Amino acid sequence: MTVLTNKQTVTPLGSAATATAPRSIGALVKAYVALTKPRIIELLLITTLPVMFLAAHGLPDLWTATATMVFGTLSAGSANVLNCYIDRDIDRTMRRTRRRPLAKHDVSPAGALVFGVILGTLSTLGLALTVNGLAAALSLGAILFYVFVYSLVLKRRTSQNIVWGGIAGCMPVLIGWAGITGGLSWAPVVLFGVVFFWTPPHTWTLAMRYREDYAAAAVPMLPVVTTERRVVQQVVVYTWATVLCSLLLWPIAGTSLLYPAAALVLGAVCLVEVYRLLGRVNAGKTGVDLRPMRFFHWSNIYLALLFLAVALDSLFA
Repeated sequence: MTVLTNKQTVTPLGSAATATAPRSIGALVKAYVALTKPRIIELLLITTLPVMFLAAHGLPDLWTATATMVFGTLSAGSANVLNCYIDRDIDRTMRRTRRRPLAKHDVSPAGALVFGVILGTLSTLGLALTVNGLAAALSLGAILFYVFVYSLVLKRRTSQNIVWGGIAGCMPVLIGWAGITGGLSWAPVVLFGVVFFWTPPHTWTLAMRYREDYAAAAVPMLPVVTTERRVVQQVVVYTWATVLCSLLLWPIAGTSLLYPAAALVLGAVCLVEVYRLLGRVNAGKTGVDLRPMRFFHWSNIYLALLFLAVALDSLFA
């Protein structure tokens, strides 16, 4: 990762175009940080920390929790950087992503590739040396799955890309549990299932809003290849699966009534929102009038509050 002067240019791999590099070290650092997709990392960390509270039946060991979060952040950053490297052609096409560093040529493809590999190596070694081998193996598996299965195979070939590709985003739940206990059990598997079922409706409603972008980039997201009604029907099915799966944690983990009460209320609100979306599509509304982003934003809140309830239940039960 070399700082280039104002007059120097970089040539992206697979492209004859040249572009001016960032003008300062600060701008270059900002560009590399942006490659890690910090907002996505925040969401992953929201699911990791509460699971550690659950695994510890209260406050987890500070050193272990900190190491898991720090190296987990590097792991997620690695996967996101490598995804940006693979998807740089798509990102240049889509309005939503054309300001990403590789799309703007603020970072060279070679620089991004090296950066992603370094982050992945540091995260795996860090978890292995400071936490345990299982957490490190799960973290490495998540990176490899996201890069080779989702980014290189599923994303451009099937409308079920996010269903199975979303497995990588569920792995922080298992990593957090393994970090504290050194093993796995049914409780983190249930929470893995919550994130697994939550991911498709969350992503599909975003894809509904940016359908033209995905179509232009030839990415076969479900809203691109089928009708809005069909997409919303699938969103309803997966939302029900998310809510029902969330309730399984109560008997399996033996939580207090705090968690199932929170899960019921949050699930009810989520279902109200998804049926409002279904009502709008049944009423003939289409495009922006469907307001799919309303459900998208609520689903973020739902997941954050649900996992907050996991942590609070572990502290006060």
